[in-house]
Amino acid sequence: MAGLGWGGSIATAVGVAAGAGAAQLGFGYGLGIINWTAADATAGEAVWVAGLAWSTWIAGTSTVAGAVCAQRLRQPVSAGRDELLASPAPESVTVGADATVDPSSPAGGRTARPRGDGGPGTAVVLALAGAVGALLTVLLVAVPARAASLPGGSAPQTVAACYAGVGLLVGLLAAVWALRSPAAATNVIATVGWLWGLAVVAVLDDVLSGRGLTSAQLGIWQLGADSPSLWIRDWFYWPGALLALGSAALIGALAARRAARSPQRRLGAAASGAAGPLLVALAYLLAAPGLTAIGREQVSAHLVAPYAVVAGFAGSMLTAALAQRAAHRRPDAPVAIPRQRTGAADDATTAQAPGSAGSNKPPEPDGSGPAGTAGQSTGQVCTGSLPRWSSA
Repeated sequence: MAGLGWGGSIATAVGVAAGAGAAQLGFGYGLGIINWTAADATAGEAVWVAGLAWSTWIAGTSTVAGAVCAQRLRQPVSAGRDELLASPAPESVTVGADATVDPSSPAGGRTARPRGDGGPGTAVVLALAGAVGALLTVLLVAVPARAASLPGGSAPQTVAACYAGVGLLVGLLAAVWALRSPAAATNVIATVGWLWGLAVVAVLDDVLSGRGLTSAQLGIWQLGADSPSLWIRDWFYWPGALLALGSAALIGALAARRAARSPQRRLGAAASGAAGPLLVALAYLLAAPGLTAIGREQVSAHLVAPYAVVAGFAGSMLTAALAQRAAHRRPDAPVAIPRQRTGAADDATTAQAPGSAGSNKPPEPDGSGPAGTAGQSTGQVCTGSLPRWSSA
């Protein structure tokens, strides 16, 4: 099946980015993770900052999702039938880590074709298309944000929309990186799934504890936040910090594992662990540049987010180093694909041995013919005219 053309790829990027943004915001609004109505000048300040961080992050990840999905569908699955028939079958083809074998080609005449990413121009176009589709998140953020109350007479819908717009720009740059590095794309997708799962667990914990549907912090689950033993100096929540750092390192190591096997992609795999945590850190930085303007329960999340980038980078670096070490110890042997048979039998199979079926020449009893050759090779000689054999 051939990949999508330019029109289909751009339409896919726009549609997937818009759908991803709408789905994430709908999920956040439905579970109370993003709650603009509770944001006011006093008690709702933490809810307001959390909503801005979520909006910035959702706009960026939606852009990446649209661009990556369009790139995956754009890559051809197999070559066309006419192209396969026109291409000559080589004697042998060496298949490396970055090549794919077309299963639809004739037996023995398979062709190795590298899987390209389209180049920097394609990455920029698909990233721009994803940003256009993610513009829907700006509207879906601005309209509900009108219910918030901000000091100084600022329009909350305008502020929230600006944050979502900045998230689009961050997502545009991250999408170009993800399109050029498959490991970075995998890291961003895995991080998105992990953070949403963590947010759902945090909301369920609040419901089961009797606090109801409350907003959740991005990437932080404060289990037993009322226990003083879980806080350091009454402002640093160490279980949430360990969870954020450990998950970033684990996702970074696992997401880079496949790409690190290829020498051509090993450098990109080594840096891919920082892709997902970097979007979270930028969302926190943009939402609250100064730690003095946020509450106690948010300081841990804002402080841990930059270190999570370092932890994710360390995880991917470890995977790349292990892959490099394994490659030096045991280099991958190339796989040779045999040439396609054309129907004519090989010389070795068509030549009939003397004395076999179809040959009229009897074996020589004196050892000069094929029988003698066989006897010499086995250490036996023929004595007499009768087929009696004795050891030499």
